[in-house]
Amino acid sequence: MKVNFNRTALSDALGLLTSVVPSRTPKPILRCVKIVAGERDVRISATDLEVGINCILSEVQVDEPGEVVVPADKLAPVIRESVDEVIALEAAEGKCEIRGADSHFTIYGQEAELYPPVPDFDGGAHIEIALDNLQAGIEQTLFATAKESSRYAINGVLWEIKGKKLMFVATDGRRLAQAKLSLESAPDEQILKQKIIVPAKTMGLLGKLAGDGETVAVRLVDNQIVAHCGNVVISSNLVEGNFPKYQDIIPTDYDKKLSLPTEPTLSAVRRASLLTSEESRGIKLAFTPGNLVFSGSAPEAGDAEVDMAIEYPGPPIEIGFNPAFLVDVLRVIKTPTFDMELGQADRPGVIKSGSSFLYVLMPINLG
Repeated sequence: MKVNFNRTALSDALGLLTSVVPSRTPKPILRCVKIVAGERDVRISATDLEVGINCILSEVQVDEPGEVVVPADKLAPVIRESVDEVIALEAAEGKCEIRGADSHFTIYGQEAELYPPVPDFDGGAHIEIALDNLQAGIEQTLFATAKESSRYAINGVLWEIKGKKLMFVATDGRRLAQAKLSLESAPDEQILKQKIIVPAKTMGLLGKLAGDGETVAVRLVDNQIVAHCGNVVISSNLVEGNFPKYQDIIPTDYDKKLSLPTEPTLSAVRRASLLTSEESRGIKLAFTPGNLVFSGSAPEAGDAEVDMAIEYPGPPIEIGFNPAFLVDVLRVIKTPTFDMELGQADRPGVIKSGSSFLYVLMPINLG
C-alpha cells in the first residue's frame, strides 16, 4: 500500500476514530485502526465492538492499494505532530512506514484479516435530520444521562418519533431533559412505532461530527443504529431495557409560573454556589412578589446571597436545587429568557425554553 495523505484531513479523521478505540482491552487488535486504500480513496475504521466508525478520505493520492492495521495510539500522535502538509504512508507485511519532508517513522501493525468488520451504511435512510438540528438536541439532553448506573436504560438517550418530530429524552433519576427536533420527512409506520435508546457514547460521537449544511441519514437495523453524515459512518449497538415512563414525572398542574433572563440567572446561580461545600451543595431560591433571592452557605465557609428583580405576582415560595444541575441546563438554553414553573417546595421545578425544550429538576432538602 502506498498513499499520500493531506495531513490535516488525516489528523482530523484520526481524532474522531481514536475516541472509540479502547485504552484497555483483552483484544489488542481493538487498540488499532484499519486503513484500506482503494483505487481513489481510503477507508479508516475503528471499533470497540459496541461502537464503530468508518471514515472515507478522498483527499489522497493512492499509488498502490492495500490495507494495514496499526496501533491508534502510535499513529495518531505521529500524524498530529507532523509539520508537513502531505504525509506519505507505505505499508507491507504488517509494517507501516510514514514519511514527511524531514521524518521517517516505522510502526509495526497486526494482521489486517483479523480486524473485526465495522458496519457500513447499506440501504436507504429510515430517518433524515439536519446535522445542526441533531447536534442542538444532543447538546440539550446528553448532559442529563446517567454517568454510572446499574439501570442501563438511563445510560443513553431515548429517541421517540411522532410524525415529523423526533424527541430526545434523557434522565439520571434526579433530572430530566427533553428536546423536540424537526425531521426532513416523516418516517414510515414501522419506524414510527420504535422507541430506541442510543448510548451516551454514541450520542457524543454524533455531536462531534463536522459539516455545514449536512444531513444525517439514520438506519435502524436489528439492535443497531447506523448514521451516515458526509464521509463518516457511525454504527452502534442500542441500549437494552425499558426507559422510565418519563411522562409521569412531568408536572402539568403548576400554578406558579414566571419568566427569567437566561444569562443573569446563570450568573446568579454560579455566584450563589461559590461558598457551598460538599456537605451543603444546594442553593435556595426564594421567590417573593417582584424579587428572587439566590442563596448558598456552608458552616465553615460563609454565606452568599444574590438578588434579582423579577415579575412574579404569586405567593412566596422557597425551594432548594443542586446548583450544578441548574448551571448545566442554563448553559444549553439558547433563548434570552426561559420559563420556570413551580409547585410546592418538595415537588420538582420545570424549566422550559420555547416549545421544543423542557427540563425537570428534583428539589433538594436544605434542612
